[in-house]
This record gives sequence, structure tokens and C-alpha cells, in this order.
Amino acid sequence: MTPTHPQPTRRAVLGGAALAALAVTAGAGTASAGPNAPWPTEFPLPNGWLPEGITIGSKPYAYLGSRANGAIYRTDLRTGEGKVLFAGGTGLISVGLKVDHDGLLYVAGNTGVARVHDSRTGELLATHRLTEATGHFINDVTLVGERAWFTDSRDAVLYGVPRGRKDGGIRALPLTGDWTQLPGVNNANGIVGTPDGRGLIVVKSSPGELYNVDVRTGAATRITLVGQTDVVNGDGLWRIGRTLYVVQNRLNLISVWDLDAKATTATLRRTITDPRFDVPTTAARFGDRLYLVNARFTTTPTPDTTYNAVAVSV
Repeated sequence: MTPTHPQPTRRAVLGGAALAALAVTAGAGTASAGPNAPWPTEFPLPNGWLPEGITIGSKPYAYLGSRANGAIYRTDLRTGEGKVLFAGGTGLISVGLKVDHDGLLYVAGNTGVARVHDSRTGELLATHRLTEATGHFINDVTLVGERAWFTDSRDAVLYGVPRGRKDGGIRALPLTGDWTQLPGVNNANGIVGTPDGRGLIVVKSSPGELYNVDVRTGAATRITLVGQTDVVNGDGLWRIGRTLYVVQNRLNLISVWDLDAKATTATLRRTITDPRFDVPTTAARFGDRLYLVNARFTTTPTPDTTYNAVAVSV
């Protein structure tokens, strides 16, 4: 990723600490930052937001979805200040999100749908019906090749929606090979492309496994884990080269893995924890930071429940 705006340097992110150390809170997220001030490492979301997904493109803006009504919030990473970009509506949900280089924002809508928004205005451009509204959970999305690929946590199928503003058919890709769908739990969750750009890596939250999926056939090969037996509660994924970050939500940690050349073996390098984690679900990178949203699944939600996003160093 090559941001087109100034990004936080290692000095600003780490404050002189070693690169492997966690970033510390730099102050209130809504405070305005001067030209030489470090960017905030924590910023608030509206009360009652019910966040789960976050995405960041080439510019320093984070987009965060709401499970409450499908709304989308945009935050300026330089200042922590934000606004509601899309107001949402009755029956809408926004879970996983990815913003494309052309300004299109792809949103996993949970109830069988995927949506496409204009990331500048929030305008809803398209709604794609992937499955029936019930019995499915369209959960996360990644951009690989000519399609945005969506997971369904309740069915062993990935769905490919054409990228861009052109019409095209939706592709259903049944998962085969080593994949075994488990009843009554969330299976496929986070998803990213493989380092060679020709496949997909999918985390199965229960019982905590990683799979390399052939995008041509749907054949899923279980990735051998070295150094840790599983990635239970695996949720959002982020990959930088052959380094894979797995957000393990209810464990309040990120496990960091080194992939082999074919992405069939992953070796645990380290884990990242932070006292500000409160069931983080997904992550997105900008500069030397990973930004994570706290879903707070263990807190009973009310209209006044507070939510935020935090940054840690990579």
C-alpha cells in the first residue's frame, strides 16, 4: 500500500519504542492534530453503533459499518474526527467492508446481500442478492482479481461479485476438499487473497482453522499451523506479503503468522495484545499501523453503549 497522503512514521507510531512494541494511546480521538502531531491511536464511534467491520484504502480514511442499521461511518485517521457517510435503514446490516482503488466500497450485508457504495458520498449504488435472507450470514469480503469475494458463515459457499461499475453475473463457489461445514456455528469468516494473488485464505472461526481456497475450483486445503494448534475465534484477516494477521475476537488478541511460499503452512511469529482491546473483530492497515474496531460482543448493547477503534503497530 502506498498512501497518497502523509502517513504516521515509525517514530510517530511507536514513540521511539522497538518496532515490535504496541502503540500507546495518543489522546482523545476527536482532538485536532497539528501538522507535526502524532496521529491518534484511538477514536470514538457514535454511541450504540454496533461496529464489526473496518476498511482503509490508499487515503487516510477508515470506513466502519454498523450492525444496528447498516450505516457507514468515515473517520479521518489524521485527526480521529468522523461523520456518518451513509445513514443506513431498517433491515440493513453492515459487517465486513473493503474499499477499492476506484472509490467503490463493498459491504457484506449479513442477510443474504452484498452492497456497493460510493466511498466519497456514501450513496448506495447496488445491492446484490447472494442467498436467501434467513439461514445465511454474509460476513466478510476481500478484493481479488476481477471480483469481490464474500464469505457465508452458515454455508460452505463463497460468492464473487464483479468489481467496478459494469454489470456481471454473481459466481457461487462451493467449498470442497478439506472443508467440512459444521452445523449451528460460524464457519467461514475472514477472507484475504493469497500472496500470489491466485487464491483465497479463509478462516473458519469454529474450531479455528485456516484454509487456502483455489478460486477456480473451490478446493480448500487446510493450512498447517506451526506454533499454535488453532486460531479459535478467528475473525478478520489482514495480510502483508507473506505475513498473515488473524484477529481472534473474544481472545482479545491478534496472532501473527509467517506463510510459506504456497500458503499451505503458517508458522506463529508472535501475538499482539492491548489493554484497549474489547473483542476486536476486524483490522485494516495504514502505514505502520493496524486499526481494529472493538465490537464489544460481551457487553449488552444499549443506545448509549460506547464504541471505538484503536491502532497498534505492525
